[in-house]
Amino acid sequence: MIDSISSMTVRPVASFGRGFAYPFRAAGFLLKRPRLLRYLAIPFCINLLIFSLSVYFGIDLFNGLLEQYLPTGDAWYWVLLNYLAWIVAFLLTAVLVFFSFTVVGNLIASPFNELLSERAEEVVSGTASDQPFSLRRFWSEARHAMGVELKKQLFFIAGMIALFMVNLIPAFGAPVYAVLAPLFTLFFLVVEYLGFVLMRKQLRFGRQRGYVLKRPLLMLGFGCGVFCLLAIPLLQFFCIPLAVVGATLLWCDFPLSAAEE
Repeated sequence: MIDSISSMTVRPVASFGRGFAYPFRAAGFLLKRPRLLRYLAIPFCINLLIFSLSVYFGIDLFNGLLEQYLPTGDAWYWVLLNYLAWIVAFLLTAVLVFFSFTVVGNLIASPFNELLSERAEEVVSGTASDQPFSLRRFWSEARHAMGVELKKQLFFIAGMIALFMVNLIPAFGAPVYAVLAPLFTLFFLVVEYLGFVLMRKQLRFGRQRGYVLKRPLLMLGFGCGVFCLLAIPLLQFFCIPLAVVGATLLWCDFPLSAAEE
């Protein structure tokens, strides 16, 4: 009896931990298979460019606003105020970079991410794709991938706007927002990167959502792992391909069950 109760309490923790580890497992998976690293070159350059532009324009924008609107003086409190303003500017820039990576970066790199996910699945399953790679096929699928990605990004933006409106409701709006906004962000990260696999399996959004919600702790762990990659400096450059490969490994370990098909 005690053993059964302890196993029931350990399994959810193990499921969350396993999901959390997938983005980090992807790093070892790629390093052991150098042939796959070539598919990271273009997404990496895209991420580096977006990161550099976001930081440059973000810092430049806030610097201009501070110089224009922040009063200056020699007193210690003006110096303290200046430091506090720069801390706020740094945090806002971090948020700007986060949304740049999740919105712009994923949108532009989506065709390459889909190709990376396909090649990673081929390595795990040991079976090659029925359709060999060609530029014509790539550009045809690229248009479709970017269209799907744009819909996902609009869904995320609409959801965040709706949650922000909830936040404006007096009394209970702020606590509800504080709980739902992080959960919605984690849900989006899961759907975002699993989507490259699930779309190839021809699953519509409703079935994708069902696949995710039937494995809540596993998916919550995966979303937290991706979010941690986004929050760690320098690892942000590699977050998107690691999340894509991690989602592919997760799918290979947990494909659709017979009841879900």
